[in-house]
Amino acid sequence: MTTLLALDTATEACSVALLHDGRVLSHYEVIPRLHAQRLLPMIQTLLGEAGIALSAVDALAFGRGPGAFTGVRIAVGVVQGLAFALDRPVLPVSTLATIAQRAHREHGVDQVAVAIDARMDEVYWGCYRVQQGEMQLAGIEAVLPPEQVDLPRGSGGQWFGAGTGWGYGSRMALQPGAVDSALLPHSEDLLTLAGFAWQRGEAVDADQAQPIYLRDNVATPKVAR
Repeated sequence: MTTLLALDTATEACSVALLHDGRVLSHYEVIPRLHAQRLLPMIQTLLGEAGIALSAVDALAFGRGPGAFTGVRIAVGVVQGLAFALDRPVLPVSTLATIAQRAHREHGVDQVAVAIDARMDEVYWGCYRVQQGEMQLAGIEAVLPPEQVDLPRGSGGQWFGAGTGWGYGSRMALQPGAVDSALLPHSEDLLTLAGFAWQRGEAVDADQAQPIYLRDNVATPKVAR
């Protein structure tokens, strides 16, 4: 059976999860600014609980952003180092999708509008719908002011708001059925998404473990004006 290791440090939360012999183990802590110190010990603890060596891992999944610049870089650096050392492929997973998957798992919702506080009076934004247990992107991921967020074209039904960006909810035109603004990404849900990607053959080489910041792409045309 496939053994997958997942890690996420893109927000205040730091978490790791392991799929081995069909069983999922995970550790999750909300520890702002302590990710670099805690991540490797958490991985070692998890492997110890499973009774396996790191070499037993078939692929490594990580939260590729968007999120805190430093946090995303920590995840990329650790997963690249491990993947290169083990000669294993990697599975980059969206932070926004991970939050949507957690909302599906914990709240049972099928349509999730995810917003992460991006600072600078903006939010990271993405809308997701469940397809056979997997939260899939509807539209695009973007960074934009709260006033500019919108649902995908042709959207119907009830939406659930998830993520810290919903602290700006009073400035958004959308009215979701319910909101959980405290929801952060959890590697258990990242692992679920990575499992779908693994089955589709979407694993890539370690040097393709690149961060997705969104803001870099959006900022370029603004500077040119």
